[in-house]
Amino acid sequence: MVPLIAVAHGSRDPRSARVISAAVAALREARPDLDVRLAFLDLNAPSIDQVLDGVAHDGHTHAVVVPMLLGNAFHARVDLPGLLAAAATRHPQLTVFQADVLGRDARLIEAVRERILEAGARPDDPSVGVALAAVGSSDARANAATAELASTLLSGTNWSGVRICFATSAEPTVAQAISALEQNGAERVVVAPWFLAPGLLTDRLSAAAATVCPRARFAETIGGHSLLIETMIDRYRQVADALPDRLVRSA
Repeated sequence: MVPLIAVAHGSRDPRSARVISAAVAALREARPDLDVRLAFLDLNAPSIDQVLDGVAHDGHTHAVVVPMLLGNAFHARVDLPGLLAAAATRHPQLTVFQADVLGRDARLIEAVRERILEAGARPDDPSVGVALAAVGSSDARANAATAELASTLLSGTNWSGVRICFATSAEPTVAQAISALEQNGAERVVVAPWFLAPGLLTDRLSAAAATVCPRARFAETIGGHSLLIETMIDRYRQVADALPDRLVRSA
């Protein structure tokens, strides 16, 4: 079986690594037939270098890296490919394929919607406004692509609105998004993080939201949601299904 290497960003906040590790454990439980390994790009162990070295040491000739990233920015386009190229130099017998990022998959948007409902919002409640909070990027195109999530999240509900906001590098801020929602008639505000795991940035968003709207509720991150697991398996299969049958059995 070709190993699936789930690569997460990494964080100084230990909660992030715990949530990511639990999500990968859920992936292993869902697909016990797969060789699933977790690696981090930065700040946490094991590193992608360590995991790829282990895969090569175990005698594998192929592996599929599934980036646990919601955006196709620097880490996906530059950082990770560079690390994989370096591994290819160290282990010429090992071919590593990089799958697509998780991105703006409809299943992940549905997972965020479910987190909002878990926070107490009803889908048919027009008094609800949602501030969808993402990291933010110095790349305006990446921010514009993220902003498109708002209309998708709103679809199928009677909420008064969904406004995107960013934790870093871009506007609107969470305070600006909440102000816009309230001006549009929202009486109950839910801040929904477009994050896989909690950390310093989600804490910052929560604190900023509480400052301008003390009654605002803060939904949980996507975490180990079953739809995240489904999406990761799908990203793996998109690559693995193109490999020769002798390399992949029942992937």
